[in-house]
Amino acid sequence: MTTDIIARLDALPLVAILRGLEPAGAVEVGEALVEAGLTCLEVPLNSPRPLDSIERLRSALGDRAIVGAGTVLTAEAVKEVAAAGGQIIISPNTDVAVIRAARAAGLASMPGFFTPSEAFAAIGAGAQVLKLFPAEVAGTAGLKAVRAVLPAEQRVYAVGGVEPDSVAAWRSAGASGFGIGSAIYRAGRSATETGERAAAFVAAWTGSSPRP
Repeated sequence: MTTDIIARLDALPLVAILRGLEPAGAVEVGEALVEAGLTCLEVPLNSPRPLDSIERLRSALGDRAIVGAGTVLTAEAVKEVAAAGGQIIISPNTDVAVIRAARAAGLASMPGFFTPSEAFAAIGAGAQVLKLFPAEVAGTAGLKAVRAVLPAEQRVYAVGGVEPDSVAAWRSAGASGFGIGSAIYRAGRSATETGERAAAFVAAWTGSSPRP
């Protein structure tokens, strides 16, 4: 299961972070994002009734998108996300218990890290994708420095402060993908505008190149 999820992420490694999403509008927003080309949606667990939104998105989008949870802080929350049909567990921090619980449940794991020590702890626990957070604090220089000590094949997503016009610079510094929050979605933003913003990131990704 996770092999397929990672393969799909590799095809377009952009994650829409839908913090504040209401269940009633979840499907409309999800459809707009898929139409724009995005295939991975994250509902943070500090959103209103997040498990309800995950269930609705999974039911409506089926195989057209990967749907998971963000801000997952406990192993118990991993079980709840799995029961709701979630496919990927994303956290702001490095917690080996959460990483191991995700892998044990057959879900993909994307924990946050900020230091090399956290990165290697996450890899050792089974994380498949690392999330540099907050990326705007580390900057492209920070990413490049961490990249020098990580395994070359390790996936590292930059999360925080990324805009369409900075995608190329981040990729050149070693970003494998991105998690994008308010630059795509914020509570109250229309599905139409959300889709337009997502399309701009898809265009920025396809028009840029990975690090040399």
